[in-house]
Amino acid sequence: MKQFWFSCARVSFAAVVAGTALVAAPAKAQHPSEMSCGQLWYERNKIYARNGYCFKTARARAEFGPGCFPPYGDLRGWERRRVNEIQMWESRNGCN
Repeated sequence: MKQFWFSCARVSFAAVVAGTALVAAPAKAQHPSEMSCGQLWYERNKIYARNGYCFKTARARAEFGPGCFPPYGDLRGWERRRVNEIQMWESRNGCN
């Protein structure tokens, strides 16, 4: 009986250790200065897509779908600040 309990305890401990290994820390946003033009484009448009922007280019529609739901890409707060920062880095890096 002792051997059985010890085996169960070892399995439980292993499951706990394995379970904690599966829990990832929240991803920290990459600073725009470290991003390529493609990454900057994606990050900016991901924010617009989350806010219902009506995409017109084939590239954006292929990546994010057509969008078009309220608030139709109207950004506020931290999202507006993040897009402004990304656009500044796109300009600084000569991105198209």
